[in-house]
Amino acid sequence: MTGFATIAAVIAVGALLAQLRLVDLGAQALLSRLAFFVASPCLMVVTLARADVHHVLSGNLAASVAGVVAAAGTYLLGARLVWRRPAGETTIGALSSAYVNAGNLGIPVASYVLGDAAYVAPTLLLQLLVLQPLALAVLDADAHGRTSLGQVLLRPFKNPLTVGSLLGVVLALTGWRLPDAVHDPVALIGNMAVPSMLIAYGIALRLGPGLGAAGSASELATTSALKLVVQPLTAYVVARYAPGLEGHGLLAVVVTSALPTAQNIFVHATRYDRATTLARDTILITTVGSVPVILLVAVLLG
Repeated sequence: MTGFATIAAVIAVGALLAQLRLVDLGAQALLSRLAFFVASPCLMVVTLARADVHHVLSGNLAASVAGVVAAAGTYLLGARLVWRRPAGETTIGALSSAYVNAGNLGIPVASYVLGDAAYVAPTLLLQLLVLQPLALAVLDADAHGRTSLGQVLLRPFKNPLTVGSLLGVVLALTGWRLPDAVHDPVALIGNMAVPSMLIAYGIALRLGPGLGAAGSASELATTSALKLVVQPLTAYVVARYAPGLEGHGLLAVVVTSALPTAQNIFVHATRYDRATTLARDTILITTVGSVPVILLVAVLLG
């Protein structure tokens, strides 16, 4: 509850600033760009540098992957067969359905509900090193028109978020430490990533189109249901009956999968101007809806 309350308070600050006309949608775009190009890469460096990457090889990863595949795969079918969305919008919709808030919400939830922030590390690294680079490659290709396979494969490594994530993993694997003269300013800049995202999101909530203005209520309902129900349920089934997890380990997998859609999906949507309202609305609904879902999971499995 502390994690949810903190996030809600910062989003409310953004909405209040917009209500008082101290900022406008131009400020929201500026904050999103700062978070995307500067602050988030710095945050990834310092966060992943101290993560235990060996957790990625644990049984938790298989269940997390299954939940992502089930949720994102179902949306991809709907986008292809029902809503006929182009590649960029389909990518944002798939991320909205399966990309969990493992950073600024997952870490406090893992700490307060699960007792150890390390439980979120497998999901965090899976998203940063696999899902996000793949999605950004598609978004880059969609934004720049047709391109060669080589350019598509190289573009993720030109993306600041991907570069920051990879640098953090290298530091974690090698045990190297950045000199204080480098680490401290990088960490300081990284600390502005989450508040920038949340304030920008609050501004968009106040000044952007109304809830459901993305065009299809069924699409919004689908992304929200996939995130809140299908992803954690799939993760539970796989974790319980594949690696045979029980007790606290099983609880950790399901709670992590039940986290709401990450705010940085809205940043990506804004950056590439693809499905921004769908991303915003899904984040809002899943952030509110995940509170009772996670509490129910904690009661049933804790």
